[in-house]
Amino acid sequence: MKKTITILVGILLALISISQAQVQTVKGSIIDAQSEYPLIGASIQLVGSSPIVGGLSDINGLFSLENVPTGRQSLQISYIGYKSITLPNILVTAGKEVMLRIKLEESVEQLSEVVISADADRDLPINELAKVSARTFSPDDVTRFSGGRNDVARLAASFAGVSAPNDSRNDIVVRGNSPTGLLWRLNGLPIATTNHFATLGTTGGPVSALNTNMLRSSDFLTGAFPAEYGNANAAVFDVNFRNGNSDQYEFTGQMSIFSGLEAMAEGPLSKKNGSSFLISYRYGLAQMAATGTSAVPIYQDLSFKLNFGTSPLGRFELFGMGGLSSIDFFGEDIDENDLFANPDEDAFVDNDLGLLGLSHTGRLGKTAYIKSTVGASTYSNQFFQDNFVRDANDDITDKYRAVNVNNRESRISLTSALNKKFNARWSLRTGFLSEMYLPNFFTESRDNQADIPDNNGDGIPDYYILARDFDDRYAVSQLFAQAMYNASDRLSITYGLHALYHSHTESKALEPRAAVSYELNSYQRISFAYGLHAQAIPSPVLFYEEETSPGVYERTNENLGFTRSHHFVLGYNRSLGTDWRLKSELYYQYLFDVPVESLPSSYSVVNEGADFVFDNKGSLVNEGTGRNYGIELTLEKFFSQGYYLLMTTSIYNSEYKGSDGLMRNTAFNNQFVFNTLFGKEWKFGSQSQHAWTFDTKFTTAGGQRYTPIDLAATRQNNGEEVRYENQAFEDQLANYLRWDVKLGVRLNSTKRNVSHQFYIDFQNVTNRKNEFVRRYNEVTDAINVVEQTGFFPDVLYRINF
Repeated sequence: MKKTITILVGILLALISISQAQVQTVKGSIIDAQSEYPLIGASIQLVGSSPIVGGLSDINGLFSLENVPTGRQSLQISYIGYKSITLPNILVTAGKEVMLRIKLEESVEQLSEVVISADADRDLPINELAKVSARTFSPDDVTRFSGGRNDVARLAASFAGVSAPNDSRNDIVVRGNSPTGLLWRLNGLPIATTNHFATLGTTGGPVSALNTNMLRSSDFLTGAFPAEYGNANAAVFDVNFRNGNSDQYEFTGQMSIFSGLEAMAEGPLSKKNGSSFLISYRYGLAQMAATGTSAVPIYQDLSFKLNFGTSPLGRFELFGMGGLSSIDFFGEDIDENDLFANPDEDAFVDNDLGLLGLSHTGRLGKTAYIKSTVGASTYSNQFFQDNFVRDANDDITDKYRAVNVNNRESRISLTSALNKKFNARWSLRTGFLSEMYLPNFFTESRDNQADIPDNNGDGIPDYYILARDFDDRYAVSQLFAQAMYNASDRLSITYGLHALYHSHTESKALEPRAAVSYELNSYQRISFAYGLHAQAIPSPVLFYEEETSPGVYERTNENLGFTRSHHFVLGYNRSLGTDWRLKSELYYQYLFDVPVESLPSSYSVVNEGADFVFDNKGSLVNEGTGRNYGIELTLEKFFSQGYYLLMTTSIYNSEYKGSDGLMRNTAFNNQFVFNTLFGKEWKFGSQSQHAWTFDTKFTTAGGQRYTPIDLAATRQNNGEEVRYENQAFEDQLANYLRWDVKLGVRLNSTKRNVSHQFYIDFQNVTNRKNEFVRRYNEVTDAINVVEQTGFFPDVLYRINF
């Protein structure tokens, strides 16, 4: 590690010595926000340039600004009859042209000769139908914030309402909801997971397979989201791949200790129609990283997007991603504090994921368009566990296959949406999503079960317990319609309906959604939203096979209906000068029809989803409830004058009722989260074309909830943990605390349009060993506290040319 850092620092110093001043091209398109029709003659100007650098959009809404100095720049865009906007903090580097897709909103109060002027709300989502609990983020945000590991999921942990006090996984806990309530969408298609080493039913994992360098600005929504999003109860990550450069070839090379080695290429397919390609390959280096285990993970992923440009038939785009990952845990080599493995067994993990999609956008005149996407996705996880047989001297004499898991879930998806703008006041978005699921699940186990006989006395259980065996197909269908009415430039109202149908359970849901946003004046805005949301039960629960009589297994959960929730959100947004803003939101979420056990117990599905496995519970009924409520505060200074500041606070409560009727803490009731992020840049060079960077993040949060272990009962159960169910989630780990510091430099060097970025991210600089879990250790025959990873330096070097 020290040798690697020394070499990289040497390269860095050499690059600084040869760097020269540089300029770059900023280009893109300017379109109407609702109809996405190109705006001809829109003005775009580089703020503060002298002489003025600016231009107009052409007949296709395209523009190109040349000779833009490197560094962080601001652009002002205006068009007669539209609200003008300012795009701040655009990072311009020598090695890559900047490509923007700019939406302008038509003013309701039409003026024929005067340009409408409005300060840009730099936190408004890309989806204009989302009025509350939504935030846009850029790839630059992911790489800028300290401690993010180039992972958009970890970036979300910096936003208000999000808790992720787990260094080993990137599960997203939003407002006390299970991570299973999160919906991932990639280019409009739902995808089960975007992570390596994912398991059935979960949305998080140790390592992201979603390449940050492939993304354009995207949305993250945390509640009461618009009608186009369905089959989710907690949050939506709506991410999109960007287009490649349609004018020239560009290349990126990157090395990061955590995200690995990467090579990316982009360029035109044909310069006549604006077509382009973008492709990237990564190979993981996490065997050097803080993964929480001494075992060596191996992972790689490939992502691409082909944009075939405009034609009389419309615009076609082909995109995809795929990933492979594996890790072998050998018990004799595992430390007892390993986060994922047991020193008394061998375990082998293999995973793959993939997505392939084709989208088409066709115009219906100047005021409407239809976008349709067809795709197929798949992911699988295989897990094999071999238990040791030991003699009286504790020596290993034999092994036997104790767990056999082979799960694959594939989907064929078709979605289409019509966007129609009637006038400056009215617009409509309506469409459907149909998904055909092709699951193949198999799980069997004889791991540490006290009731499994050993009739021949060889120390090996005689037979397996079947937990899951399902090979069938079913459909999940969704319809939606949502209208937006702009009563004035200050008052905007959206309302709509979402319908959801599950063919296997025959469950149906009709979900109303509504939101209103009102600008009290030029610096204050209030918003309110309501939504009813429904979500299918996670597959590991829905298709669990319960032993109803000796040797007879039945799927006793397969008729469970949707888990549903009412969302209420009240928001207030206030500008504090040009670059500062204060945002607060109050929310209340009531969950109902939650699966719980038919007999009185503390179990509820709301506590599942933050680990690799689910509890094996059968004969569940939709009779549980839950509630999440709290307040979120955000104080933000957008990047200007060389620095930024982001402070977020979430104070909340997350509770549920099982079939015993008692109100309890959920597993995710951490109760508070506080984040402070600060960054500063110092320009240097003959024309201030380079920058030293400093970024830091401080996080503290309430500890994870857990149910205490009954040690005596666990010993009687052959080491299989038995917990005090009547004390479910009453105890709490110590508060989580972490401080990250990142130092780096950004260089624009040589006359060949090459740029470099280098940083060292010192994660957990105080080396605080936050508590991870309390679990029974068969080796020590005691309940041990397993700690999370301590100090770890992540290093990244990127070259664009």
